[in-house]
Amino acid sequence: MATNLAIDDGLVEEAKNIGKHRTKKEAVTKALQEYIQRRKQMEIINIFGKIDFDPEYDYKKQRAFK
Repeated sequence: MATNLAIDDGLVEEAKNIGKHRTKKEAVTKALQEYIQRRKQMEIINIFGKIDFDPEYDYKKQRAFK
């Protein structure tokens, strides 16, 4: 999908240098992947303490071969 964006050239060049990317596309793609991963991690962090734990749950029972 071809997209035209007005992105700060200085930021893109810095991202290319820091990440050792050969092209702007590689740098932007990697930056978006890391952004998405970080946001998903934040969603997981936000649910800590909100999920009830069953003290009687036996995780080893799930591993037993039948």
